[in-house]
Amino acid sequence: MNIPLMATLLGLSLIVCPLLYIYVGPVLDARQLSVLKTLGIITACSAAWCFVIGEITGNNSQMDKLWSLLPIAYTWIIAASGGMGARLVVMAVLATAWGARLTFNFARKGAYKLKFWEGTEDYRWSVVRSSPYFKHKWAWALFDLLFISIYQNALVLMITFPALVSMNSSVPFGWLDITAAVLMLGFIAYETVADEQQWAFQTAKWKMIGEGRKLEDLPAPYNKGFNTNGLWNHSRHPNYFAEQGTWIAFYIFSVAAGIGIFNWSIIGALLLVVLFLGSSSLAEEISGGKYPEYALYCKSVQKFFPGKAYRKC
Repeated sequence: MNIPLMATLLGLSLIVCPLLYIYVGPVLDARQLSVLKTLGIITACSAAWCFVIGEITGNNSQMDKLWSLLPIAYTWIIAASGGMGARLVVMAVLATAWGARLTFNFARKGAYKLKFWEGTEDYRWSVVRSSPYFKHKWAWALFDLLFISIYQNALVLMITFPALVSMNSSVPFGWLDITAAVLMLGFIAYETVADEQQWAFQTAKWKMIGEGRKLEDLPAPYNKGFNTNGLWNHSRHPNYFAEQGTWIAFYIFSVAAGIGIFNWSIIGALLLVVLFLGSSSLAEEISGGKYPEYALYCKSVQKFFPGKAYRKC
């Protein structure tokens, strides 16, 4: 993971977001600003919680646990504040379906415990912590504060901005809303299939390894160590592809609301794409270091879009 590059890209977003608001519009009215203030308070409390608990426990997946839950709360708050119009309710229902799927997938990996500050940490955080950039404890604490806690919480809020800008729309629910809903449902279904295929593969692989068998002695394709079944045979990160598509489809609702083909609420979806570029690169660095055949997989399969590739990771 190229931490300086990611830091630069994410830092630029702090400049781009207000510029889009100023020069692209729409300008929020008093009611929308009041809702945004409420959501901002929740976001700030969540960021503080993630940082404090993460630093105390050493488990930096506190935000990972909230990632799928906060958009549900945000979209329903917006829908209620906007009078529960058809478009806002559909957006909130779809965000709930997305969040329920992601929460379930994370829960079965052991992320949630009765002692809510515990649970399995995402394996990538330990790899990032081992980077030379974080050899000093204060450096990691700063990264935890600025990126894991503040930035990711802000990003989760921003992906729900299309609902916020659609609050006052007088445009009736129409064909473009239906298109956005169908696309979003399709991406959620696609990601569900990808996650189920990954879960089945990894469960079977680790069961055989748990029985005392070495990875290289497992039957194909388990002896590769990584999944190439189903959707994973057509792209290296079908779940990430669907996740990005889900929130791009969510943005289309704002276009359907008459806000404009390009408006500042797109910032969340765009920043999510940037985040997944970094996240996928980190995952591939880890997999490439563990599994000899992973480089060949990268040469033959696209990273996100289904299809063949002809370059290395």
